[in-house]
Amino acid sequence: MPLLPYRVLPVSDPGQPDLRSPGRFLFWMARRQWRLIAGGTIFGVIWMVAQALLWAAVGTAIDRGLVHRNQHELVIWCLIILALGATQGVAGAIRHQIAVTNWMNAAFRTIQLVGRHLSIAGTGVTDEITSGDVVTTVAADAMRIGGAYDVIPRFIGAIVAWIVVAIILVSSSGVLGVVVLVGVPLLASLTTPLMRPLHQSQAAQRESTGRLTAMGSDTVSGLRILRGVGGEDVFFKNYVDTSTEVKQAGIKVAGPQALLESGQVFLPAVLTVIITWAGATKVIHHEIQAGQLVAFFGYATFLTLPLRTVIEYIVASTRAIVGARKVIAILSTTPSVSDPAQPQPWPTAPTRLVDPASGVTVALGQLTGLVTETPAQAQVIANALGRFTTDSTALIDDLPLADLTVAELRRHIVVSEIEPRIFAGTLRSEVSLGTEMSDHELDGAFAVASAGDIISASDDGYEMTVEERGRNFSGGQRQRLALARALATQADILILIEPTSAVDTHTEGRIATQLGDARRGRTTVVASTSPLILEKCDAVIFVNPAGEVITGSHRELARDRADYRNVVLRTDD
Repeated sequence: MPLLPYRVLPVSDPGQPDLRSPGRFLFWMARRQWRLIAGGTIFGVIWMVAQALLWAAVGTAIDRGLVHRNQHELVIWCLIILALGATQGVAGAIRHQIAVTNWMNAAFRTIQLVGRHLSIAGTGVTDEITSGDVVTTVAADAMRIGGAYDVIPRFIGAIVAWIVVAIILVSSSGVLGVVVLVGVPLLASLTTPLMRPLHQSQAAQRESTGRLTAMGSDTVSGLRILRGVGGEDVFFKNYVDTSTEVKQAGIKVAGPQALLESGQVFLPAVLTVIITWAGATKVIHHEIQAGQLVAFFGYATFLTLPLRTVIEYIVASTRAIVGARKVIAILSTTPSVSDPAQPQPWPTAPTRLVDPASGVTVALGQLTGLVTETPAQAQVIANALGRFTTDSTALIDDLPLADLTVAELRRHIVVSEIEPRIFAGTLRSEVSLGTEMSDHELDGAFAVASAGDIISASDDGYEMTVEERGRNFSGGQRQRLALARALATQADILILIEPTSAVDTHTEGRIATQLGDARRGRTTVVASTSPLILEKCDAVIFVNPAGEVITGSHRELARDRADYRNVVLRTDD
């Protein structure tokens, strides 16, 4: 049962991070969850100090209770030991839960920042950074950043506990107090020369891991092509070579990190020997009592924890700096499109959507076919009409789309690509895209897309699992699922690129018949060369191979234009 209430993730607004340096980014993150860090620090200090005071209580119980045979004192100090143990247990449990919460909050806020920027920047990110590097940043670097906030409360608690123990020792023995006050920082400073090589080796390992992830992703996505050309062995060798680089980079990381890890054991052991030897010497010379010696030994043993925590913090913060640098690289990429300085509202009752570059003008409120010589040409026009490129000069009536915010634009214009992405999750979340949609609304979208067989094939209905990239569906099912998702947006202007290229003729006919009725009164542009689709359109815009734009019905263009027949009917006039 949790000691603290659950926190809902993701947060509603991850904020605007400080990207000037890794240190500033990490400090910005700390400010966003300062209450959690402060709470963790309070319980971390209580947890650490309770452990330190426990040995003082044990020593006093020995001297006052056992040595002097005072049963009353013994009982009192045993109760104090019990209270300190209980305090340590409760504070430790709460500290641990807050530490994990700190870790998860920082990690998932980082992931949310990256995800938000990807949704805004689009291909602007992958134009500069490989997809594999982005995946590694989300999967590994975000967790490393979170790990630093897990250690911070314990690190502060370790410093406070070290000060408390030093004060106790100084009050009992000036020599031992000085040993602790000077010895712990001195021993911790011995790890400083390892920080730079550790940082460099971790950065190198991170780079090689990103390259390996990118290579693996590219190889898997192109596996069918590789098999077709017999290139599996070549890419397998490349993957092995890159894996070897990652292994060598890992070995280089292991050197300084192993020294730090071994220092967690060796350096505290040195301190324990010094304090125990000095304390035993003082007992022999009757300068301190036996109980104090037991307490001193306990302090020496306890101080291994603060010293190990300091070393752990050094390792965690180094990893966090390396991860933050990668996150900043992603968040600093320029979006492919951005909001204007003075955004304009969406026009009231617009009548046309225009792409001056291609000469295409779409009359709004009807089903329009777009015919080009290749699907790639249609995609270029669709990207301009949806303003997915910085050089788009498209207009809604006389208003440039560049004068609208990206969010406003995406609410009104939806573009479904030639190869739309299918994401893992439930079928409901895949189609509704996080909005609240009833089964009845989903049924309508699936009916128009002729995708009812996807639902009937599973007993789970809309709760069925969609695997990564929709690999549990056929090509035709994936295409119809993407069409249902686009229809479910109920966008004012919907642009579909070859939405039926992977389905059979009968299914295509059903979609063509139902699409116009379902979208009546709204604007739908279908880029296709299928006569079944085009004959159902209110108008067809034909961009011929020479770049000329001709508008008419499918029958008119098929009758009057030989170049149209060559593209649509695949004739050779």
